[in-house]
Amino acid sequence: MTLRTVIVDDEPLARRRLRRLVSSVGGVEIVGEAGDGEDAVEVVRATRPDLLLLDVQMPELDGVGVVRRLKLPRPLVIFVTAFETFAVEAFDLHAVDYVLKPVSRERLGAALERARRRLAAADGNGTALAADAARRPPWLERLPVRLGGQVRLVDVATIDWVEAADNYVVVHAGRETHVLRETLAHLAGSLDPALFARIHRSTVVRIDRVVKLQTTQRGDYAATLADGTTRVLSRTFRAAFEQAIGRRL
Repeated sequence: MTLRTVIVDDEPLARRRLRRLVSSVGGVEIVGEAGDGEDAVEVVRATRPDLLLLDVQMPELDGVGVVRRLKLPRPLVIFVTAFETFAVEAFDLHAVDYVLKPVSRERLGAALERARRRLAAADGNGTALAADAARRPPWLERLPVRLGGQVRLVDVATIDWVEAADNYVVVHAGRETHVLRETLAHLAGSLDPALFARIHRSTVVRIDRVVKLQTTQRGDYAATLADGTTRVLSRTFRAAFEQAIGRRL
């Protein structure tokens, strides 16, 4: 299956490199290019591609803004960028993949193959992203975290709890810990509230990982998780947590 593709990047050299990489991978027809977000919207409307290879950081209208501007049915999107900052928001938009620069042929090839499978699973006429978004809930299922020069996708089902650390969050998933440049408020808003609850201004827990609640001397509760971690359930978030677990404390 040939992917009709538009390349969007504000750096001409980056677009040229992507063209070379795409040509070396094969199975892709480049039907347009754009050097900024506004032009990208117009090129997509004119060419109706299957796929966007889309930079995130662009002046005026960034890559995330481009996707939000496009009307359904949208093309599939692979974000190609030097920044991991927008990774969570990108996957909120059901992006096929999030590839960090400098891009290798192998990494791009894997992302293109993922897009090809996504397109084949839909109706094959460029509406794969809309079909996938309609099937999936609006909550994160995989959390993108940076490891060296790659972005690893961590299954949200493995997350036990998350804590704020200045402008970062620390994600605790079993024996693994991942640091992500993201605010706790934004991440909490991307997680399914039927599965996760904020219990403190600095803590989000997976509800089914909470195994014990005890009152503290200050009148708060201490929530103990299955891994033995104990975190404070503050009064501010108590009512919401009670609703989440379906009982009154």
